[in-house]
Amino acid sequence: MLLAKRKLQIETERMSLRPPAHSDFRTWTALRAASADHLTPWEPSWANDHLTRKAFTNRVYWAQRSVAAGTALPLFLFRRKDDALMGAITLDNIRRGPAQAGTLGYWTGVQFARQGYMREAILSVVHYAFNRLDLSRIEAACLPENAASRALLETCGFKYEGVAQSYLQIDGRWRTHVLYASLRMDRRGRTEAG
Repeated sequence: MLLAKRKLQIETERMSLRPPAHSDFRTWTALRAASADHLTPWEPSWANDHLTRKAFTNRVYWAQRSVAAGTALPLFLFRRKDDALMGAITLDNIRRGPAQAGTLGYWTGVQFARQGYMREAILSVVHYAFNRLDLSRIEAACLPENAASRALLETCGFKYEGVAQSYLQIDGRWRTHVLYASLRMDRRGRTEAG
């Protein structure tokens, strides 16, 4: 599905979600730098050039190509009242055919955490994925000790599905993750996390 023909933007109650643009470089860099201690325990290690203009430019081009190809939906979160960049959410690894699935990842700047913004973003992206992209399954994973992310996924209707050993390299080490999923036609009963 090609999305490049029209401007991609998702509106929520308090935010506008759209792909990154070259003009976002300074605000993105400032937010990531200010939130480094908050983010690095939960993310893959940042490359030495993570906060450079060149790396950001590559990120923007990747986003444009991914949206056009229908393989990912990388979106920045902007608070509507003041256009503040608050974080990002990406529906990546979109698989078509029998799977009709994608994988969700997200981060929030430290000053915007725990204010319901990411819950709002997740709910809107999942709705978009099910209703506009015709996906059937959205997957997400987080570290078992990331209680805030686990609670967030559960309040957004994701259900615990299991554990993936050595799933991703986080902060320089292979780490086990807990797996969650949201299904468009969910017939499962409530499952308890282990």
